[in-house]
Amino acid sequence: MTNPQNPLLREENPHRLKAIPFPDYKTEHFLPAIKVGLEKAKEEIEAIKNNPESPTFENTILALELAGEQLNYVSRIYFNLHSSESDAEFKALAQQISPMLAQFGANISTDPAIFARVKAVYEAEVADKPKPTLPKDLDDKDAMIKAERYRVIERSYKSFIRGGALLSDEDKKRFTEISMELSKLNPQFSDNVLSAMNAFELHITDPADVEGMPEGVLVSAAHTAKLKGKEDGWVFTLQPSSMVPLVTYCKNRSLREKMHRAYGSRAFKDEYDNQEIIKQTLALRKESAMLLGYDTHADYVISERMAESYPNVKEFLEKIHQVAMPAAEKEIQEVADFARELDGLEELKPWDLAYYSNKLKEKLFAYDPEELRPWFKVENVLEGLFLVAERIYGVKVKQVTDVPVYHPDVTTWEVHDGDGKYLGLMYMDLFPRDTKRGGAWMSTLQSQGLFKDGVRRPMISIVASLTPSTPDQPSLLRMDEVRTIFHEFGHAIHGLMADGYYQSLASPNVLWDFVELPSQIMENWLNEKEALELFAKHYQTGEALPQELLDKVLAAKNFQAGIANITQVRYASIDLAWHTTEPAQITDVDAFETQASKPFQLLPPVPGANFSCAFAHIFAGGYSAGYYSYKWAEALEADAWSLFKEKGIFDAQTANNFRRFILERGNSFHPMELFVAFRGRKPDADALLKRDGLLPA
Repeated sequence: MTNPQNPLLREENPHRLKAIPFPDYKTEHFLPAIKVGLEKAKEEIEAIKNNPESPTFENTILALELAGEQLNYVSRIYFNLHSSESDAEFKALAQQISPMLAQFGANISTDPAIFARVKAVYEAEVADKPKPTLPKDLDDKDAMIKAERYRVIERSYKSFIRGGALLSDEDKKRFTEISMELSKLNPQFSDNVLSAMNAFELHITDPADVEGMPEGVLVSAAHTAKLKGKEDGWVFTLQPSSMVPLVTYCKNRSLREKMHRAYGSRAFKDEYDNQEIIKQTLALRKESAMLLGYDTHADYVISERMAESYPNVKEFLEKIHQVAMPAAEKEIQEVADFARELDGLEELKPWDLAYYSNKLKEKLFAYDPEELRPWFKVENVLEGLFLVAERIYGVKVKQVTDVPVYHPDVTTWEVHDGDGKYLGLMYMDLFPRDTKRGGAWMSTLQSQGLFKDGVRRPMISIVASLTPSTPDQPSLLRMDEVRTIFHEFGHAIHGLMADGYYQSLASPNVLWDFVELPSQIMENWLNEKEALELFAKHYQTGEALPQELLDKVLAAKNFQAGIANITQVRYASIDLAWHTTEPAQITDVDAFETQASKPFQLLPPVPGANFSCAFAHIFAGGYSAGYYSYKWAEALEADAWSLFKEKGIFDAQTANNFRRFILERGNSFHPMELFVAFRGRKPDADALLKRDGLLPA
């Protein structure tokens, strides 16, 4: 089905690398293209379902893997743009597109005839058959394809069961209805958060009110003011690149409070209030889980994770809590004592923490993180990131300018292996705008793996909201922003190095609590002199980052590690509380969050603030009952990194093993098998706490 009038449905693609022709696509093209794609996909599914031949891997499992290619292409582009470049009209399409896709997916997974075919292949090739183990020779293509074939059959069979294949007709109908309802609630939650962020701006005109703010931050805020039509002064927004510097440096306590309260109350008790969406989402998720035989949504989610069960996750988080909480309480008291000594502050409030923590760090380590910005010009950071990647994995990243993009801010890069083999295309979209949701993420525009025309290489996108340039100053990044780029590039390299046969198993399509390992391990090179020397050069003078300053940065890397760990454990635990509590008992969203937060509370709660209403990771993203994945993967990463530290951070054999066993393999094998193959043993659960200085090394 082609339609020359709709560019989304054109089969020919004249662009090099078959790059996506974004400028050709308009809002009005997407809904018709989705409808055409759905019809074609339904025809393909019907052909599989009604195939008179006995079910085989090729005519059932592989056919399902390849079905809906046109639909997947259009929907993947739509949802990527929904997050990164969309106006209200474009976003509104999600309320039609999402339910259509949800119903289509549910109709497949609950179709008894299709499931019967899948089950027949499963019973013939997988059930009661020995599971293939990771071949000793990873270049043994026959053994690898055999193992992947087993895995893709196994995963397909399980996905049908988790998709409702075993339910009664009545329950299947309700299961489909729930999927459709959730598909509308998730994008609405995300849209509300973005709208709430965009609705706030803090316009400051009195120079006395910006006392303490670094010059570079003020230059950026003045530029924002001009962009927003202000004749003078500075404008601060709720984008992290704007909000974080204000609460960290602004001496005016009332302005810090105003910013903190605004950020903490996004989409809570305002015109974009997400409370009802949260309650509806929780009720629907619980009902769906119970239909499938699980007590809670958390049980349903974690049963298909590396952690395997909710009790295992609780035990893991509780261990971190027990060790980190005393350290965090001590760290909070140190800040409170310091604030009292410095400014006579009687009570430390949440909007004081970043401000006085930064001053305490400056006192203890004799440096302010803001000092680092001149050494982290964004172009230099990218050049350095790619140099580090080349030193680790031998890859070469080259900017290209002949690839269409969806916004002028987007840059494009080809990634090649050391031997010249093409690995994939990467898009980078690094700066904030009103048409992009906040935060940072990596997404896949095209997976690696088998398509109808053969095996394709991936197209990967990195999206962030970092400190932008101004007419007077280039983009100079905070250290945490540099860390963000390294983190997301870790996800990207996971996708770019995928080396499997089936899209559904290709990196980064791995178990969710394993997916952060490649991203988080990439951050470690930022703490190493040998890596920083490659790119930390002053943007004006070219001077290398002074050894004295580098030593201070490294000395401070575990500053407030207790607070950092408890913050993440708090988020993960509240996520689990939402998804293990009977939804009918949650009548007050704010009261529930307050109660669930108590074991992790380091400072008094702020009336009118509620972070759950903006917790898009769990209510609009894929992290529901899975936010613990960050800490879980961080523990894996800390243990994996200890091997790099032991062998050398650029040790070729260690890096090659990480690439071959972790990055390339995707979901072809269970992640524990892959980790053991790399590390030589199961993970050390204490590695994270040791690395953060909370347990003796």
